Amino acid sequence: MTKLRPIDLTFGAMFVCLMAIGANITVWFPFLTIPIGGTTVPVSLQTFFAILAGMMLGKKLGTISMVVYTLLGSAGLPIFAGLKGGFFQLISPTGGFIFSFILIAFIVGWMIENRQTRSIPYFIFAAIIGLFINYGFGTTYMYTAMNTWLALPISYSVAWAGMIPFMIKDAILSIIAALFMLSLAKRIPSTLKNISAS
Repeated sequence: MTKLRPIDLTFGAMFVCLMAIGANITVWFPFLTIPIGGTTVPVSLQTFFAILAGMMLGKKLGTISMVVYTLLGSAGLPIFAGLKGGFFQLISPTGGFIFSFILIAFIVGWMIENRQTRSIPYFIFAAIIGLFINYGFGTTYMYTAMNTWLALPISYSVAWAGMIPFMIKDAILSIIAALFMLSLAKRIPSTLKNISAS
């Protein structure tokens, strides 16, 4: 990307804001929890918005928006989950999920940009790949953090078992993101093409 246009900056900033809102939606609306298996899982829309960023903005601008979100949060702005901020959040057990948003936007954006025909199965496939990146990187990072610098031993299987309720929720949201994006692309294809090509 050689030059950012005003529309690029606008959409990029919009997704930074959406990520902050998605991380903290249950702070303002605590009733937004999903009962799964005798427990409740808070609704977080970060994976949803990271996937949308890649699909809508493309790999370059989508990645930039996620990098900006990460940098602003690590600088101290309370835009991470639980209205938290600061560099410590990046080295906490959940820090890997924050880093994964950058990978999600890039890889999902790349997949959509390199596909000429738009179909529901492919959009869902790209969204699920984004979900796997999110949990594959995030859970592995959490396992590593807890077993090394935090000195809190945990097995890899237990780390994944704890993610199952969240994965179910995010799998549903990932499919919704794909369907939403495909519908949006059909309504305003020229706008989305211009953004992705920037």
